[in-house]
Amino acid sequence: MAAKQQDSLDMEFEALLAEFEQKENSVSENEITRGRVIDIQKDWILVDIGYKSEGMIDIREFIDPETNEVMVEVGQEIDVLVEAREDEEGLCILSKEKADKMKIWEELAQKNENDELVEGVISSRVKGGLQVDIGVRAFLPGSQVELRPTRNLDKFIGQTFKFKIIKFNKRRGNIVLSRRALLEKEREELKKETLEKLVEGNILKGVVKNITEYGAFVDLGGIDGLLHITDMSWGRITHPSKMFEVGQEIDVMVLKFNPDNERVSLGHKQISPDPWEGAEDRYPVGARVAGKVVSLIDYGAFVELEEGIEGLIHISEMSWTRRIKHPSKVVSVGDTVDCVVLNIDPEAKKISLGMKQMEPNPWTLLEEKYPVGTVITGRVRNVTDFGIFVGIEEGIDGLVHISDLSWTQKIRHPSELFKKGDEVHAVVLNIDVDNERFSLGIKQLTPDPWETLPERYPPGTIVEAKITKLTDFGAFAEIEDGIEGLIHISEIAIERIEDPSQVVQPGETKKTEVISVDPKERKIALSIKSFIQRSEHGNLRQYSDEGNASVQLGDLFKDKLGDLMND
Repeated sequence: MAAKQQDSLDMEFEALLAEFEQKENSVSENEITRGRVIDIQKDWILVDIGYKSEGMIDIREFIDPETNEVMVEVGQEIDVLVEAREDEEGLCILSKEKADKMKIWEELAQKNENDELVEGVISSRVKGGLQVDIGVRAFLPGSQVELRPTRNLDKFIGQTFKFKIIKFNKRRGNIVLSRRALLEKEREELKKETLEKLVEGNILKGVVKNITEYGAFVDLGGIDGLLHITDMSWGRITHPSKMFEVGQEIDVMVLKFNPDNERVSLGHKQISPDPWEGAEDRYPVGARVAGKVVSLIDYGAFVELEEGIEGLIHISEMSWTRRIKHPSKVVSVGDTVDCVVLNIDPEAKKISLGMKQMEPNPWTLLEEKYPVGTVITGRVRNVTDFGIFVGIEEGIDGLVHISDLSWTQKIRHPSELFKKGDEVHAVVLNIDVDNERFSLGIKQLTPDPWETLPERYPPGTIVEAKITKLTDFGAFAEIEDGIEGLIHISEIAIERIEDPSQVVQPGETKKTEVISVDPKERKIALSIKSFIQRSEHGNLRQYSDEGNASVQLGDLFKDKLGDLMND
């Protein structure tokens, strides 16, 4: 009986020994095995892996960096990597971290083989791209971050994405990822759905993808469309960024779609009605309106009456009297102004506005205040080639044209008679309210001497005339201050002459006979020949001296007799 019990014990011992030897032989270096925590010491964790010796793991592998607490308990089973089966003290060297990483590598290898996606957090920026934590460190090239290369890679740090493994080398510990591959795949799927919706007039939702000076590119889902700046709003936009920002979701209308090149033109303002519809009823001619100055140009200011409707106040419509060189002298961008609708053209989308019309036109009052014929007194404000401007009232000048300065004087330039600041008297000749012109005359202060000339110098009158100018066809001679007559070459001498200078010279005074007077044309015809012929026949009517008094006939004969004796 005792012998049998001994045999049974021996068999059990042999079985246990065989099991121990089998388990001991199953523990290999650089392989993962299952172990149980048997003790937690100050620097080490002791783990039983079924080997003849316990294993040691650095306690730092179990310390929570945030709480600084040991994250393992005695009796807890864990997977460990056998780095060495025995050290100098006969203990196994184990690693929990390396076991975890090895398991991760095995999972990643499996996912790579099955073409599965991996998820990770972008942890930092490195040369050429980004570093991603997928349990182990992986590299995400900059070209694989988005569909298009992006310069600002820092904005992705800390974000979690799914990636496709495009390169896997476990031996070198090298993993390269791509996010663009996923985006391209998603985009192709979305594109198929979006293409079915790209019908002109359809309203779609999109996300602003990029903003330029001329517009914004909107992602409609797999395909981009261009929203031009002119189609963003009915109102004025200086830059697309003033209305939209990247990442913003907006509603857009399909304006045009070309299936061949997949170009899409989008509109945002077209979703709402065109404000010019019915504008003629809202802004009739003569209506008083208020608006905000949105732009200044050399010739006027644009005023926004409502979003999408702007009117132009021309510089000439800003003041009745002021001569405005630039609209900035009157208004500034942002000002609210009151004005009057002068004209509206809905088809051309133009409205003409006026500011000065908000006040009475001072030019209409001028007609009542200064009727034609009124004598005014003012100072010369400006002297030009064609006349002088005389100040009438604040901002209103009257023009005395050079032809209205004198009845008789030959004036080459008004500055010969007047200078700026001179006080002058003038007569109101005409007021043109529509063209804002005030015409004055100075010569009209005195009677026109030409009107009485026919009475004072009837044909046959003998006058002394001073030769002023010689021409090929005769000589001009002055009979009184500012009044000249023409002595035709045929009337200079009794005999035929070819050159007036053969008989007369400028500065000489000659007795002449008045042949004709035309006050309308302001022409007087004189004759030396006629005077000589008539004096020879004793048929002279009268002779006008400086006082225009008659000369006795006997005196004339004496003069003639004296001339003959001298000859």
